[in-house]
Amino acid sequence: MKNVRRIVVKVGSNVLTADDGSLRVARMAAIVDQVVWLKRQGYDVVLVSSGAVACGRKEICLDHKLDSIEQRQLFSSMGQVKLINFYYELFREHGLHVGQVLTMKQNFSTELTRHNQQACMEVMLENGVIPIVNENDTVSIEGLMFTDNDELAGLIAEMISAQALILLSNVDGLYSGDPADIGSRLIRRVSPSDDLAHVVQNGTSSGGRGGMASKYLTARKVAAEGIKVVIANGTVPDIIIRLMEKPEETPHTLFI
Repeated sequence: MKNVRRIVVKVGSNVLTADDGSLRVARMAAIVDQVVWLKRQGYDVVLVSSGAVACGRKEICLDHKLDSIEQRQLFSSMGQVKLINFYYELFREHGLHVGQVLTMKQNFSTELTRHNQQACMEVMLENGVIPIVNENDTVSIEGLMFTDNDELAGLIAEMISAQALILLSNVDGLYSGDPADIGSRLIRRVSPSDDLAHVVQNGTSSGGRGGMASKYLTARKVAAEGIKVVIANGTVPDIIIRLMEKPEETPHTLFI
């Protein structure tokens, strides 16, 4: 991870939320502390954060049923306010500014919209503002949504010419089988010639739409553009700092 000056960090719902959907504020604060550390080391950082829908579910008690689209729109609209407010307060304690970027897949579909989005993030980074990015679930059309925020983070990493993309999940990385099986081993390095699709678990995470299959596909695509991609465990204390300072001693999967 040496010679890296611009990094995209993606944090999954399964890192930020508990099983009951409540926000793990202490863990969120720990992620913020590590992003601040990166900034202090001279890195530009874009934070792609899931968790809005999970946050919103805990904010309101409904006396009637909603369909899946209505739930997503309601919970994400309420949860995003809560999520970004936490981030604002946590980063402010360190004297750092943040800006919210809510985007949709259509914003990457044309040169004009992609350039407009890129210009937005560039001016934020140039002025020391940390972009906090999430999909705009309140108005995204079901069939045109990102697969998940792994895909979104990959597109942003390519768009801003990042040197590294860190995908934080609740497992140490890509395993040769089910991570719960004793016989499964952590795959530390994936090169372009390795085809590991057969070992990837297809299940989604408990709090979001993604899973290891999505991370694998995103990592392969982004790495093919010359960007280092790391899948690591966001529940491990100081995982980002460990990846930067002691990569050989820190469990993770590196795509090159």
